[in-house]
Amino acid sequence: MAKAFSVIIPSWNGASLLPACLDSLRAQTFQDFEVLVVDNASTDETVDLIRRDYPEVELIPLKENRGFTGAVNAGIAASQGSLIALLNQDVEADPHWLEEIARVAHAYPEAGAIACKIMLYDRRDHFHSAGDSYRRDGIPVNRGVWQKDVGQYDTECPVFAACGGAAVYRRHVLDQIGWFDETFFMYCEDVDLAWRQQLAGWSTIYAPRAVAFHHLSASGGGVTASYYTGRNTIYVIVKNVPSPLLQKYWPAMLKAQWRIFADALRAWRGDAARARMRGQCAGLLTWPRMLGKRQAIQRSRRVSIAYLESLLDAVD
Repeated sequence: MAKAFSVIIPSWNGASLLPACLDSLRAQTFQDFEVLVVDNASTDETVDLIRRDYPEVELIPLKENRGFTGAVNAGIAASQGSLIALLNQDVEADPHWLEEIARVAHAYPEAGAIACKIMLYDRRDHFHSAGDSYRRDGIPVNRGVWQKDVGQYDTECPVFAACGGAAVYRRHVLDQIGWFDETFFMYCEDVDLAWRQQLAGWSTIYAPRAVAFHHLSASGGGVTASYYTGRNTIYVIVKNVPSPLLQKYWPAMLKAQWRIFADALRAWRGDAARARMRGQCAGLLTWPRMLGKRQAIQRSRRVSIAYLESLLDAVD
């Protein structure tokens, strides 16, 4: 019998992180869900750990590392739930996480996605994301990042995107707009999906009582994050931003990319800085591969440019 939720956890060398994540799912007050761990060809004890200690989990071992996007898509293909919940292997869910998401999903049938209140794992009164925003200069931002929680993000409200570290999507919406773009591999794939979702007329709702704790960069970060963020930020712009908004905001977008490049150049001795520059260069050299996808995405638009512009944050 199909479950209400399919919780998909992409994993790579996560043996030290997965127990806290999976134990937090065992403790959920809402139990109508399945768990799928998609392993990206780990070289540690991840596969043995799942098989030995978590028999309730469906393990999907991949023969190669397909990144976050490939792993999630493999999980979606094998899942049965009408709500697809993504959880990073370095995230611990509050016991009421799924219960709250189920309530919000029922209350907002027009929402294609639900954004969670993601706090820092080691500073649990500080935000990692209260949903994600997108700025008019083409830079995605974790709403509330690094802020101390003093109640400023306690209200359910529309946001631009759900942070993929702990996010929920309606299966029928994913089937309509397309799953994660595996060209992205990792990073900004949730922003890309949010653009496609918003263009098609599906909103995202922030659920402040659906709380998760993120052990930031425990599964990535550094050089890898910098490269793919640098490249994929450009891919998102080329692929998704409608022409009227591009025409209006391209100077701000160009300025933002130049500022990032200049900052990386000043920090040239740092590996992450050089990786960010390589990513930007890769994005500029390979952006035409997004044009075919762009045409199909822009044809799918069901909302006004004014509505989309209203979702974008001003540049500080």
